[in-house]
Amino acid sequence: MSFRFEKLQVWQESRVLIVDIYKLTLHFPKNEIFALTNQIKRAVVSIALNIAEGSDKKSDKEFVKFLRISLGSLEEVVTAMYVALDLKYLNEKDFNLVYNKLNLLASKINALINSIKKL
Repeated sequence: MSFRFEKLQVWQESRVLIVDIYKLTLHFPKNEIFALTNQIKRAVVSIALNIAEGSDKKSDKEFVKFLRISLGSLEEVVTAMYVALDLKYLNEKDFNLVYNKLNLLASKINALINSIKKL
């Protein structure tokens, strides 16, 4: 069986980001495990979860609502990444790599929202 969300490029790319963030946070200080590390992980997983949940809603309006929630989670990840950069938990290269992926995913989610709204 195949779920609708599995075919969505934004959902597939959000899974890649989850792995990226989980790998990056392995190097964060252990005292952050229940703070910033946990927050970033929950937010990045929330992106994929909201895309998946919204894809099965009964109306496009509801799907767009969940896509917007996923964008909010994505922006939360961006902000947390800035905090991690400021605290020197990650270097500029790693930050930029993930930042660019987040930025691209945000553009694709926005494009999906716009295409749904035109239907």
